[in-house]
Amino acid sequence: MKVLIVEDSKATRELLATTVQMIGGVEVVCVVSGFEALKVLPRHQFALIITDINMPDINGLELINFVKKNPHYRDTPLFVVTTEGRDQDRARGLALGAAEYLIKPFDSEVLVRLVKQYLKL
Repeated sequence: MKVLIVEDSKATRELLATTVQMIGGVEVVCVVSGFEALKVLPRHQFALIITDINMPDINGLELINFVKKNPHYRDTPLFVVTTEGRDQDRARGLALGAAEYLIKPFDSEVLVRLVKQYLKL
């Protein structure tokens, strides 16, 4: 089972990857931008996508929009992990199709529980 992490901050990307990899049977693929995510999506079958919002080139909201409009990926659960914590940001992310919206700094235990829930582990 593969999880795609899209995060431009090296420290946060490594923290997300380490947290998700604590769950057995999960392989993590990390990219640093929405553009890189679009390049890697067709090469793997991801069970879950975790993305930041504020990134260079294609941001997380544009990525969510693409994923949810594409018949190959639209059923893939997608989490947003971001510093954008206003109610309107959360509402927009969820309206675009994000399954979960977590604010940085995120609680690792909550992330593990949610990943297990969506991957049915």
